[in-house]
Amino acid sequence: MTTVRQGERSLLWPTAFAVAALAILAALGTWQLRRLVWKEGLIRDATERSTQAPQPAPIEADWTRLDRTQTEYRHVALSGTFRHQDEVHVFTDLPDAKGPARGIGYWVLTPLVQDDGSIVLINRGFVPKGREDPATRPEGQVGGRAAVTGLMRWSEERNLFTPADTPAKGEWYTRDTAAIGAARGLDRVAPFYVDADASPPGGLPQGGETRLVFPNRHLEYALTWYGLGGALVAVYGVFAWRRWTGR
Repeated sequence: MTTVRQGERSLLWPTAFAVAALAILAALGTWQLRRLVWKEGLIRDATERSTQAPQPAPIEADWTRLDRTQTEYRHVALSGTFRHQDEVHVFTDLPDAKGPARGIGYWVLTPLVQDDGSIVLINRGFVPKGREDPATRPEGQVGGRAAVTGLMRWSEERNLFTPADTPAKGEWYTRDTAAIGAARGLDRVAPFYVDADASPPGGLPQGGETRLVFPNRHLEYALTWYGLGGALVAVYGVFAWRRWTGR
Protein backbone atom coordinates (compact mmCIF):
# COMPACT_ATOMS: atom_id res chain seq x y z
CA MET A 1 0.00 0.00 0.00
CA THR A 2 2.84 2.37 0.92
CA THR A 3 4.53 1.69 -2.41
CA VAL A 4 1.29 2.40 -4.30
CA ARG A 5 0.74 5.70 -2.48
CA GLN A 6 4.33 6.73 -3.11
CA GLY A 7 3.78 5.89 -6.78
CA GLU A 8 0.64 8.00 -6.84
CA ARG A 9 2.43 10.97 -5.29
CA SER A 10 5.43 10.66 -7.61
CA LEU A 11 3.12 10.66 -10.65
CA LEU A 12 1.16 13.78 -9.69
CA TRP A 13 3.29 16.44 -11.37
CA PRO A 14 4.43 14.31 -14.34
CA THR A 15 0.75 13.51 -14.99
CA ALA A 16 -0.26 17.17 -14.81
CA PHE A 17 2.56 18.11 -17.17
CA ALA A 18 1.69 15.30 -19.61
CA VAL A 19 -2.02 16.24 -19.67
CA ALA A 20 -1.20 19.92 -20.29
CA ALA A 21 1.29 19.08 -23.04
CA LEU A 22 -1.16 16.65 -24.65
CA ALA A 23 -3.88 19.31 -24.63
CA ILE A 24 -1.56 21.79 -26.33
CA LEU A 25 -0.50 19.27 -29.00
CA ALA A 26 -4.11 18.30 -29.67
CA ALA A 27 -5.11 21.97 -29.95
CA LEU A 28 -2.29 22.65 -32.41
CA GLY A 29 -3.30 19.66 -34.53
CA THR A 30 -6.94 20.77 -34.57
CA TRP A 31 -5.92 24.32 -35.46
CA GLN A 32 -3.95 23.00 -38.44
CA LEU A 33 -6.98 21.02 -39.62
CA ARG A 34 -9.03 24.21 -39.50
CA ARG A 35 -6.30 25.97 -41.47
CA LEU A 36 -6.45 23.12 -43.98
CA VAL A 37 -10.16 23.71 -44.56
CA TRP A 38 -9.53 27.45 -44.90
CA LYS A 39 -6.63 26.95 -47.35
CA GLU A 40 -8.59 24.51 -49.52
CA GLY A 41 -11.43 27.03 -49.70
CA LEU A 42 -8.97 29.77 -50.63
CA ILE A 43 -7.49 27.67 -53.42
CA ARG A 44 -10.93 26.73 -54.72
CA ASP A 45 -12.18 30.33 -54.70
CA ALA A 46 -9.03 31.73 -56.32
CA THR A 47 -9.16 29.13 -59.09
CA GLU A 48 -12.81 29.86 -59.78
CA ARG A 49 -12.30 33.64 -59.86
CA SER A 50 -9.27 33.46 -62.13
CA THR A 51 -11.06 31.36 -64.76
CA GLN A 52 -14.27 33.38 -64.94
CA ALA A 53 -14.95 35.87 -67.72
CA PRO A 54 -13.51 39.32 -66.93
CA GLN A 55 -15.78 41.62 -64.94
CA PRO A 56 -15.45 45.42 -64.71
CA ALA A 57 -12.79 46.39 -62.19
CA PRO A 58 -14.13 47.92 -58.95
CA ILE A 59 -14.77 51.65 -59.22
CA GLU A 60 -13.06 54.13 -56.92
CA ALA A 61 -16.17 54.62 -54.76
CA ASP A 62 -16.01 50.93 -53.79
CA TRP A 63 -12.31 50.67 -53.06
CA THR A 64 -12.61 51.22 -49.30
CA ARG A 65 -15.18 48.43 -49.04
CA LEU A 66 -13.18 45.78 -50.87
CA ASP A 67 -12.37 42.58 -49.01
CA ARG A 68 -9.05 41.06 -49.99
CA THR A 69 -10.22 37.52 -49.31
CA GLN A 70 -13.19 38.01 -51.64
CA THR A 71 -11.38 39.78 -54.49
CA GLU A 72 -7.86 38.33 -54.78
CA TYR A 73 -7.41 36.78 -58.25
CA ARG A 74 -10.74 38.14 -59.53
CA HIS A 75 -10.63 38.38 -63.33
CA VAL A 76 -11.28 42.01 -64.28
CA ALA A 77 -11.31 44.32 -67.28
CA LEU A 78 -10.44 48.02 -67.35
CA SER A 79 -9.19 50.66 -69.75
CA GLY A 80 -7.31 53.94 -69.77
CA THR A 81 -4.01 55.51 -70.71
CA PHE A 82 -0.65 54.23 -69.50
CA ARG A 83 1.75 56.63 -67.79
CA HIS A 84 4.88 54.90 -69.05
CA GLN A 85 7.09 57.63 -67.59
CA ASP A 86 6.08 56.43 -64.12
CA GLU A 87 6.62 52.70 -64.53
CA VAL A 88 8.60 50.95 -61.80
CA HIS A 89 10.60 47.73 -61.87
CA VAL A 90 10.21 45.23 -59.04
CA PHE A 91 13.01 42.68 -58.73
CA THR A 92 12.00 39.03 -59.10
CA ASP A 93 13.26 35.60 -60.06
CA LEU A 94 11.12 33.68 -62.54
CA PRO A 95 12.76 30.31 -63.24
CA ASP A 96 9.60 28.53 -64.44
CA ALA A 97 8.01 31.14 -66.68
CA LYS A 98 5.13 30.30 -69.00
CA GLY A 99 6.69 32.42 -71.76
CA PRO A 100 10.21 32.38 -73.25
CA ALA A 101 11.70 35.04 -70.95
CA ARG A 102 12.75 33.73 -67.54
CA GLY A 103 15.33 33.93 -64.77
CA ILE A 104 16.44 37.03 -62.91
CA GLY A 105 14.53 40.12 -63.91
CA TYR A 106 11.75 42.54 -63.03
CA TRP A 107 8.01 42.99 -62.91
CA VAL A 108 7.01 46.13 -64.80
CA LEU A 109 4.27 48.04 -62.97
CA THR A 110 2.76 50.94 -64.91
CA PRO A 111 0.01 53.34 -63.77
CA LEU A 112 -3.14 53.19 -65.90
CA VAL A 113 -5.14 56.42 -65.73
CA GLN A 114 -8.84 55.65 -66.15
CA ASP A 115 -11.44 57.96 -67.66
CA ASP A 116 -12.46 59.33 -64.25
CA GLY A 117 -8.86 60.16 -63.34
CA SER A 118 -8.41 57.30 -60.88
CA ILE A 119 -5.31 55.15 -61.26
CA VAL A 120 -4.78 51.40 -61.17
CA LEU A 121 -1.27 49.96 -61.26
CA ILE A 122 -0.93 47.32 -63.94
CA ASN A 123 1.69 44.60 -63.59
CA ARG A 124 2.30 44.40 -67.32
CA GLY A 125 4.55 41.39 -66.91
CA PHE A 126 8.13 40.19 -66.67
CA VAL A 127 11.29 41.48 -68.34
CA PRO A 128 14.67 39.75 -67.97
CA LYS A 129 17.59 41.63 -66.47
CA GLY A 130 19.02 43.98 -69.06
CA ARG A 131 15.63 44.74 -70.60
CA GLU A 132 14.20 46.88 -67.81
CA ASP A 133 15.03 50.08 -69.71
CA PRO A 134 11.95 50.92 -71.84
CA ALA A 135 14.28 51.97 -74.65
CA THR A 136 15.20 48.29 -75.15
CA ARG A 137 11.54 47.35 -75.78
CA PRO A 138 9.87 50.32 -77.49
CA GLU A 139 7.16 48.17 -79.13
CA GLY A 140 5.74 47.39 -75.72
CA GLN A 141 5.26 51.03 -74.74
CA VAL A 142 1.69 51.13 -75.96
CA GLY A 143 0.40 54.65 -76.57
CA GLY A 144 -3.15 55.99 -76.58
CA ARG A 145 -6.09 54.27 -75.00
CA ALA A 146 -5.44 50.70 -73.85
CA ALA A 147 -7.76 47.91 -72.73
CA VAL A 148 -6.47 45.54 -70.08
CA THR A 149 -7.74 42.27 -68.67
CA GLY A 150 -6.06 40.51 -65.79
CA LEU A 151 -6.23 39.28 -62.21
CA MET A 152 -6.73 41.52 -59.20
CA ARG A 153 -3.88 41.33 -56.72
CA TRP A 154 -3.14 43.03 -53.41
CA SER A 155 0.10 44.52 -52.15
CA GLU A 156 2.69 41.93 -51.21
CA GLU A 157 3.52 41.41 -47.56
CA ARG A 158 7.11 41.72 -46.43
CA ASN A 159 9.05 39.23 -44.37
CA LEU A 160 12.37 39.33 -42.54
CA PHE A 161 14.26 38.47 -45.71
CA THR A 162 12.71 41.12 -47.99
CA PRO A 163 15.20 43.92 -48.75
CA ALA A 164 14.03 47.46 -48.17
CA ASP A 165 12.73 49.35 -51.19
CA THR A 166 14.77 52.39 -52.18
CA PRO A 167 12.54 54.41 -54.52
CA ALA A 168 15.17 57.12 -55.01
CA LYS A 169 17.40 54.54 -56.70
CA GLY A 170 14.53 52.82 -58.48
CA GLU A 171 15.04 49.65 -56.43
CA TRP A 172 11.82 47.82 -55.57
CA TYR A 173 11.40 44.40 -54.01
CA THR A 174 7.66 44.35 -53.29
CA ARG A 175 4.61 45.20 -55.34
CA ASP A 176 3.25 47.75 -52.87
CA THR A 177 0.62 49.98 -54.46
CA ALA A 178 0.61 52.62 -51.73
CA ALA A 179 4.39 52.96 -51.65
CA ILE A 180 4.70 53.08 -55.44
CA GLY A 181 1.92 55.64 -55.73
CA ALA A 182 3.54 57.84 -53.08
CA ALA A 183 7.00 57.57 -54.65
CA ARG A 184 5.62 58.62 -58.03
CA GLY A 185 3.47 61.39 -56.62
CA LEU A 186 0.25 59.77 -57.81
CA ASP A 187 -3.18 60.51 -56.36
CA ARG A 188 -6.28 58.32 -56.28
CA VAL A 189 -4.34 55.07 -56.63
CA ALA A 190 -6.29 51.82 -56.19
CA PRO A 191 -5.34 49.63 -53.20
CA PHE A 192 -4.97 46.71 -55.60
CA TYR A 193 -3.04 46.15 -58.80
CA VAL A 194 -3.83 43.98 -61.82
CA ASP A 195 -1.65 41.26 -63.33
CA ALA A 196 -2.09 41.62 -67.09
CA ASP A 197 -3.24 38.52 -68.95
CA ALA A 198 -1.26 39.13 -72.14
CA SER A 199 1.95 40.64 -73.47
CA PRO A 200 2.03 43.83 -75.57
CA PRO A 201 3.48 43.97 -79.08
CA GLY A 202 7.09 42.81 -79.07
CA GLY A 203 6.45 40.32 -76.27
CA LEU A 204 7.87 42.41 -73.42
CA PRO A 205 6.83 42.86 -70.70
CA GLN A 206 5.80 39.20 -70.72
CA GLY A 207 2.26 39.03 -69.35
CA GLY A 208 0.20 36.10 -68.15
CA GLU A 209 2.77 35.03 -65.56
CA THR A 210 0.52 34.95 -62.49
CA ARG A 211 1.07 31.87 -60.34
CA LEU A 212 -1.80 30.48 -58.30
CA VAL A 213 0.51 28.71 -55.89
CA PHE A 214 -0.58 28.28 -52.29
CA PRO A 215 1.68 26.32 -49.91
CA ASN A 216 -0.59 23.79 -48.25
CA ARG A 217 1.12 21.59 -45.69
CA HIS A 218 -1.51 21.94 -43.00
CA LEU A 219 -2.46 18.25 -43.06
CA GLU A 220 1.20 17.31 -42.68
CA TYR A 221 1.53 19.71 -39.75
CA ALA A 222 -1.67 18.39 -38.14
CA LEU A 223 -0.44 14.80 -38.36
CA THR A 224 2.88 15.87 -36.88
CA TRP A 225 1.23 17.47 -33.84
CA TYR A 226 -1.11 14.51 -33.34
CA GLY A 227 1.81 12.14 -33.79
CA LEU A 228 3.77 13.95 -31.11
CA GLY A 229 0.73 13.67 -28.87
CA GLY A 230 0.59 9.93 -29.46
CA ALA A 231 4.30 9.59 -28.74
CA LEU A 232 3.82 11.57 -25.52
CA VAL A 233 1.06 9.20 -24.40
CA ALA A 234 3.25 6.17 -25.12
CA VAL A 235 6.27 7.57 -23.29
CA TYR A 236 4.16 8.63 -20.34
CA GLY A 237 2.55 5.19 -20.18
CA VAL A 238 5.93 3.48 -19.89
CA PHE A 239 7.15 6.07 -17.39
CA ALA A 240 4.00 5.75 -15.23
CA TRP A 241 4.09 1.95 -15.26
CA ARG A 242 7.68 1.94 -14.06
CA ARG A 243 7.00 4.48 -11.34
CA TRP A 244 3.86 2.63 -10.21
CA THR A 245 5.56 -0.75 -10.03
CA GLY A 246 8.78 0.66 -8.59
CA ARG A 247 10.88 -0.64 -11.46
